Amino acid sequence: MSLYKQWRPWRDRVARTQSTVPFYLCFQLESPTDPDDDWRIHFKVAPKAHPSLRISLQDYWQLKPYQQMALKLQLGDSFEQDLLFALGDAARIYPPMWDGLETDQPSGILLDVDAAFDFLNEAAWVLEDAGCKVIVPSWWTPQGRRRAQLKLKASSRTREDDSSRESSRSYFSFDTLVEYQYELSIGGEPVSEKEWQQLVAAQTPLVQFRGQWMELDQAKMQEMMDFWRKHRQDNPEMGLLEFMQMAAQQGDDVEVDFSRDRTLLSMMDKLGDASALVPVENPKHFSGELRSYQKRGVSWLSYLESLGLNGCLADDMGLGKTVQVIARLLQEQEQAAAANISDLPPTLLIAPTSVLGNWYREIQKFAPHLKAAVHHGSDRTKEKRTFKKLCKRHDLLITSFALARRDADLINSVTWHRIVLDEAQNIKNPKAAQTKAILTLSARHRLALTGTPIENRLLDLWSIFNFLNPGYLGKAAQFRKNFELPIARNNDRQQSAVLKKLVEPFILRRVKTDDSIIKDLPSKVEQKLYCNLTKEQASLYEATVRDVEQQLKNAEGIQRKGLILSTLMKLKQICNHPAQFLQDGSDFSTARSHKLSRLSDMVAEAIADGDSLLIFTQFKEIGDALDKHLHQRQHYNTYYLHGGTTRKKRDRMMAEFQSVNTGPSVFILSLKAGGVGITLTKANHVFHFDRWWNPAVEDQATDRAFRIGQKKNVFVHKFVSIGTLEERIDQMIEDKKKLATSIVGSDESWLTELDNDAFKRLIALNKNAIMD
Repeated sequence: MSLYKQWRPWRDRVARTQSTVPFYLCFQLESPTDPDDDWRIHFKVAPKAHPSLRISLQDYWQLKPYQQMALKLQLGDSFEQDLLFALGDAARIYPPMWDGLETDQPSGILLDVDAAFDFLNEAAWVLEDAGCKVIVPSWWTPQGRRRAQLKLKASSRTREDDSSRESSRSYFSFDTLVEYQYELSIGGEPVSEKEWQQLVAAQTPLVQFRGQWMELDQAKMQEMMDFWRKHRQDNPEMGLLEFMQMAAQQGDDVEVDFSRDRTLLSMMDKLGDASALVPVENPKHFSGELRSYQKRGVSWLSYLESLGLNGCLADDMGLGKTVQVIARLLQEQEQAAAANISDLPPTLLIAPTSVLGNWYREIQKFAPHLKAAVHHGSDRTKEKRTFKKLCKRHDLLITSFALARRDADLINSVTWHRIVLDEAQNIKNPKAAQTKAILTLSARHRLALTGTPIENRLLDLWSIFNFLNPGYLGKAAQFRKNFELPIARNNDRQQSAVLKKLVEPFILRRVKTDDSIIKDLPSKVEQKLYCNLTKEQASLYEATVRDVEQQLKNAEGIQRKGLILSTLMKLKQICNHPAQFLQDGSDFSTARSHKLSRLSDMVAEAIADGDSLLIFTQFKEIGDALDKHLHQRQHYNTYYLHGGTTRKKRDRMMAEFQSVNTGPSVFILSLKAGGVGITLTKANHVFHFDRWWNPAVEDQATDRAFRIGQKKNVFVHKFVSIGTLEERIDQMIEDKKKLATSIVGSDESWLTELDNDAFKRLIALNKNAIMD
């Protein structure tokens, strides 16, 4: 640095000189053919009008006077004087040049190998920075530089089937062993131990090897030699997972080479880039059409499992992780049928209680051919023999994280084909009893679904991988020491890159902002979110239904209509949250409402992705409670618009929400006050917490975000309480959607025209709706 400070004034002076003369001063380093010969720096000039025309000064001084005069038309009348001044200034930056200025016709200087290395390493970039042109040999450039490194050459072979393995199942896994060997290499070419030793023993940093010059770091080469000697056993082998772990942790001095095994090369290419996989066709019994990226997702799931590896599908919220899993289950059934496998064990799906009903409804919608059962509730099967029979009759068993711990012995009595964890961040705490119980479950395949594989800290990722591929990221303490502390505390880029290489093949994450995903999505993606009732909600619901059934017997006319409307209001309140119905100031907690629990999780995921969102409700008391819950408990930036909001405050909130400076935010709106006349295009998620019975009214509300000025795809989430009037009315609206405006009015008055029996059927509680 001190040397640079000495050079700096002369660098600035050379730069000023270069800016005033009509030519560039050029220095070209030429390496000798014979390593015993000297190196040479040629002095050259190039007219600024034609910079590619470099003229050697050695050639210039040999020109005849009239030829020199012709060149001076481009180089300037005072060229020779300007040249000597420029060379003198350059010599003050790089003193060895004074040797070349002891003549009135300077043309270059000679250097030994050490001086040439110093020029390349130090002086060249300072001269370039001063405005001179420096031409170095091609072998010194990043494109032409040859590196001394180790090659990790690998090839695969399939392990012979163990006698205990059922050969009929072998089609489901590709049991791969990897044979590998380290090789000394320079510029991609193998080098013998003797040649390497000779290079290590060289006394100069630049050597000529096989006719080409290169830079050597002898100390590093000695380290590579020691490593190679330690690991040069003949064709050692290990499992695919172990090899991937080893390959990911190789440093920059090791090149992993699969070139001698096309199968392994193709395999690693596909694991490194899911787009290299051929998208699957829509499964035969899938009721719907998979989008292109979803077909690639199913292909990735299938490919990973065929290698005996387990992965994490981490797509953004709204991109359809659920349908990809359903399609994979159907695809697997088709493959099993083609292979005449009739006894494929069931898959176990473990999910938060709030989404169990949603999974069941999605399966009924997209894969009615798939036999699914929900293991939940107080009346669930608790006897092992009965439980095993239940599992044998079904392709998929759905249960909750809580029951995976509580019913661990029962669930462990079945050997599962696959275990799927939805919202896999629920096992982020490796010490929790719930996590430990899930890790004891036995399955051929494991799959994690989460939009947030790292929720709070890197150990979250370790815990998910400990479920997927135990031991792959080491023990928790080892992971914390090697990755979490260096990356989180010290921003260690090298360890961050190693961890990325380790986990990348096992995580498939697509985001809504990806151009290929945006093209594959409609502008507005709508989904129903089916939620079960808690026991408290179900008991309140049943009591309300029994009460109205008695009152309906004697009610007539306006009194009857009023009774029906008030009952609908009460049942809606119960479906939202018991605290809203009871009006007793009790705790507005997620434990009392699966709908609120699901909303909280999805809001957290959207905010983590940097998205803003709108939440619509028709009840002011729910808006008040949501604003308090999301702002005070979950600490999000919230806005709340209702009928009592002044115009001035409304305009201020809208401006703040739309501002890029406020970051991801939540805007809670009452359906009537916020459903029309405002633009909130910063939001790309819209939640309808409770349903309005007219789809046109809901669509108007959704269009606060889905309108001109919106640059993202909009995801619309509509909550429906399973087994209640919400689900039945939702189905009625879907059945009549084409005639919605003529059949369904703008409010709930049309429901008062139902006769008593029809109304009782509408509001009756289906016991399957209850989730404790």
